[in-house]
Amino acid sequence: MNLKQTLYGLENKINDLVEARFHEFETLGRHGSNEELFSELCFCVMTANWTAKGGIKIQSIVGPDGFAYMSEDELTSTLRQNGHRFWRTRAKYICANRWFIKDIKSTLDKPAFECRKYLAENLMGLGWKEASHFLRNTGAKDIAILDKHILKLMLEEGLIDQLPKNGWTEKKYLSHESILRTFSEDIGHSLGKLDLYLWYIAKGSVDK
Repeated sequence: MNLKQTLYGLENKINDLVEARFHEFETLGRHGSNEELFSELCFCVMTANWTAKGGIKIQSIVGPDGFAYMSEDELTSTLRQNGHRFWRTRAKYICANRWFIKDIKSTLDKPAFECRKYLAENLMGLGWKEASHFLRNTGAKDIAILDKHILKLMLEEGLIDQLPKNGWTEKKYLSHESILRTFSEDIGHSLGKLDLYLWYIAKGSVDK
């Protein structure tokens, strides 16, 4: 597959969907309540090593107030009943992160790269990929979400010569992100929007 040609071929097909989705991200980042922003952070915690569609389903069931105030037992039960693969640990992470609700807007006011490092180092269940996902979903454009689907496309395109092993360090994540940023600049898309195109190639849908 020639990734550049595939992306150019998709522009007319899904450009409106991508623009609409990114507008939703920016609107949430600018105008969302603390609870709504925390709900999106919880979505990113839930989808790690699971599925975006499953995370979207549970997010719609629990709602912003549920993530912020539901008891841990009730949240655990809800995740389990709705098929979450890691229902116990993800409920624990979400409840442990509730201290951050009051700080979430002031943190998002910081530069995206500074904010991401803080999230990855201080929030449970958020590594570099998940922190990047949350920031992109609240409107950050120059952030790459390096999940296994994106990395596989990078490998097939020859942007990397092997898939990363043994988890992400800051140095490794930023190095791979820099490679994808150069590619995104070459084709004229921000990293945040490029991810939606790449996700469509990998999964056939424009999710989040």
